[in-house]
Amino acid sequence: MRAKLIQLAVVLLTNLVLVPNFAIAQGNSEKMDEIKLFNGKDLNNWTFHLVDQTVEPSTVFSVQNGIIHITGNPYGYMRTKEIYSDYKLHAEYRWPVEAANSGVLIHMQMPDTIWSTCFECQLKAGFAGDIGCKNGTDMTERIDKTNKTVKRQADNSEKPSGEWNTIEVVCKSNTIEVYLNGILQNKGSNLSVSKGYIGLQSEGKDVEFRNVVLSKKSKK
Repeated sequence: MRAKLIQLAVVLLTNLVLVPNFAIAQGNSEKMDEIKLFNGKDLNNWTFHLVDQTVEPSTVFSVQNGIIHITGNPYGYMRTKEIYSDYKLHAEYRWPVEAANSGVLIHMQMPDTIWSTCFECQLKAGFAGDIGCKNGTDMTERIDKTNKTVKRQADNSEKPSGEWNTIEVVCKSNTIEVYLNGILQNKGSNLSVSKGYIGLQSEGKDVEFRNVVLSKKSKK
């Protein structure tokens, strides 16, 4: 009986020690807020810029069956109306007709122009995962200053035309990481700009996007 009482006391003491530690661990876990940049219905929270400003943007950027469809012609982009920093961006894209060209634009600066000052997370078929330093932006990994592109670091992880790819861009302070279908493809540090608008390119041919979601550390 005494042995059982001792055993029970040990269990109770162990639980008393573990509970505070568990509470501390829970308190340290970061809570994230989710922002749906695309609501699945319309593009009201986006603005548009085309190289040919006589073209009506709605003929290039539209929503079809809950999916963003971009014709690619003329060149241009759609961008958020809000500025963002320190986030994880999740987006899914595919080539509905044939492998083509597009990109996710990060930390876009004003004024709107083709192409704006930003970092391009390249989606061009065969090159997805490259990072383009556009219109004067820079990072430590861009060693050759005559080349605006920082090549991806991993093997090609793209899916064939018609299949959905997932791109995730993690921006923290002045760093960036680019994941394609779960594979870390590229990273950059000491970015010359660390906040701005987010854009999706129209660049030649059809591309589709869905589930464009931003996650940020909760302010609460």
